[in-house]
Amino acid sequence: MEATHTAPRAARPAKAVSRLDRARQAAPQVFERLRNAIIALELPPGAPLSRAELAGQFGVSSTPVRDALMRLEEEGLVDVFPQHATVVSRVDVGRAEQAHFLRQALELEIVRMLAEQHDQALVIRLDHAIALQQQFAKAGDFESFIAGDNDFHAQLYAAAGKQDLWTLVRSRSGHIDRLRRLHLPSPGKAQNIVRHHKLITRAIEAGDADAAQQHLRKHLSGTLSELDKIRSHHPEYLTD
Repeated sequence: MEATHTAPRAARPAKAVSRLDRARQAAPQVFERLRNAIIALELPPGAPLSRAELAGQFGVSSTPVRDALMRLEEEGLVDVFPQHATVVSRVDVGRAEQAHFLRQALELEIVRMLAEQHDQALVIRLDHAIALQQQFAKAGDFESFIAGDNDFHAQLYAAAGKQDLWTLVRSRSGHIDRLRRLHLPSPGKAQNIVRHHKLITRAIEAGDADAAQQHLRKHLSGTLSELDKIRSHHPEYLTD
């Protein structure tokens, strides 16, 4: 999965706005698909979002689009200029740092709890998630790799009985997730993520709570520790 830093692809709305499942409410689906496209940088910072065009592409009225854009604005992922335009926001470094702080505080306690529980079934599930990530890394499938990364951490929260906290973390992670997406193509980044997941899992399996916390802290700090490098490659995408 070796790669050099390159600018993310231009926006590809056609992929982001495929038709909806009519068995579900429209607004949450519009929100999910636009959010995913923003996190994946298919809709990069500065990309315009026309309510009328989105409504036509999704095959819905303007109301679900409006509601979805309001939720995206609440997460800081779009900037709404009344009577003018709605655009994808730049990556807010301050918000990214706060999301990192929240996630680290929660997950340090979670991995300590799990290391003390000695749940071998969890270890098996984590090893399976890691094996899938290795496959995605080898194939150069960034989006599946990121989904696998999220699945690994979601399983930690679920095993600790803290699923609602994972939902909270995800709702606050839009900016740090975009930083990670910018950083992921860096040579060795994906391999480091897999290595850290293995170390965290082995520490949990061994019941070594201190080691689990140590590996987790290093794992979660990887992107922010490279902030200057990310900024130098994508200055137009970031704001303080």
